Amino acid sequence: MTATDLITVDPEILGGVPVFKGTRVPVRTLFEYLESNYSLDEFLECFPSVSRELVLRVLERSESALLSA
Repeated sequence: MTATDLITVDPEILGGVPVFKGTRVPVRTLFEYLESNYSLDEFLECFPSVSRELVLRVLERSESALLSA
């Protein structure tokens, strides 16, 4: 699965801010929630258009990118 399967960057959607594919929810929002000590379940409750599977794949991809650098 590639990053484009998970995230959309389109100038027509929120001015090109990376969002979860198929939504208008910025990926940054997930990290802001986690940094503010909200749980994954709380994030998903606030943004029901984002699936748990999609969030987990984005987190896995982020982890891989950080650890491979």
